[in-house]
Amino acid sequence: MTTANTARVWDVAVLVQAVGEALQTRFGAVAVRGELAGFTRASSGHCYFNLRAPDGSAGLRCAMFRRAAGYLDFSPRDGQAVELRGKLAVYEPRGELQMIVEAMRPAGEGALMEQFLRLKARLEAEGLFDPDRKRPLPTFPRRVGVVTSLAAAALHDVVTALRRRAPHVEVIVYPAPVQGLDAPPLLVRAIAEAGQRREVDTLIVCRGGGSLEDLWAFNDEAVVRAIAVSPIPVVCGVGHETDFTLADFASDLRAPTPTAAAELVAPEQAACLASLDQRQAQLRQALQRRLDREAQRLDRAAQRLSRPTEALRQHQQRLALLAQRHGTALPRALQQHRQRLDLLAARLQALDPARVLQRGYAWVTDAEGRTLVSVAQVQPGAALMAVLRDGRVRTTVTAVEPDQPHPGMV
Repeated sequence: MTTANTARVWDVAVLVQAVGEALQTRFGAVAVRGELAGFTRASSGHCYFNLRAPDGSAGLRCAMFRRAAGYLDFSPRDGQAVELRGKLAVYEPRGELQMIVEAMRPAGEGALMEQFLRLKARLEAEGLFDPDRKRPLPTFPRRVGVVTSLAAAALHDVVTALRRRAPHVEVIVYPAPVQGLDAPPLLVRAIAEAGQRREVDTLIVCRGGGSLEDLWAFNDEAVVRAIAVSPIPVVCGVGHETDFTLADFASDLRAPTPTAAAELVAPEQAACLASLDQRQAQLRQALQRRLDREAQRLDRAAQRLSRPTEALRQHQQRLALLAQRHGTALPRALQQHRQRLDLLAARLQALDPARVLQRGYAWVTDAEGRTLVSVAQVQPGAALMAVLRDGRVRTTVTAVEPDQPHPGMV
């Protein structure tokens, strides 16, 4: 039995449900800002995380179901400042306050991204990001410089990677803060100092991951220009694989992470030693082949020198053969030339005009000595000369009688 003074006793499920309904009625759709912590994505596609105040004074459990998570256009990560839209609710099995997130975006990145794009377009128009400006890295550096914070995990990652891959490479640190208002001028000073001292072969500029705001020092125009004019090749390893800064575009080589930057600047010592061993083996084999060839030549020369009598006999035989060829070649050549001369003489005799005159023919010319071959060349009264076998006859033409064509001739 209850009385007017007796407090109502709630069933726990009813109370939790009532609190949830009251929250939804009181707040409806809300937007809240904070930092991500403990972000996980389940195999179902649902996302679970905490949203906490930057100073850690408060926190809120959140759930983002697969449908809403499918609209994310970035990869959320712990420590990132975000803005959430959704509804407050009570998770009834544990009676805990939580937020059902319907949308998420990086906090404050809209204005920063616009500034980023404007500066990128301006510097790109100046040619600051031109691929032709990129310089190759030294293949085998002796010293590598690192521009980063002494307290940054990125420094530990770089040093660890270099000790593992190339323990012979010396590391020189040019300390500078990598976040905050004081970071850009100090980063510029550290990069310039490394360029002035010229004690390293390659310079790594790096820091760990973070939001666009966290990485903003590497989008500062002064930092970007300092990297572009550095006399030392610069590798930029800022953030994670999905992070891009203007320093990446200005550097000679962009690395997805600080560890990757260390791996890019120095080849692995074991691989270098293996390559040297392979080249040594190749040189040894080439030298051995050369020695074998020269040894064979030496053996053949020694064999020839050990039998001088045989060599002399072979040369005598060769000389005798050459003498025999010489003795028979000259008479044969003379005989061939004599026969050719006789043949040419017979041809000349056959063509001798005197032999024709001996057969009763005459050679007739006009007064100018031109040979006559036709009656058309002669006129009555013309003076002619006829050359006979034994002299000349001068005569005068009394008549010209051309031959009549034979019947049937045209």
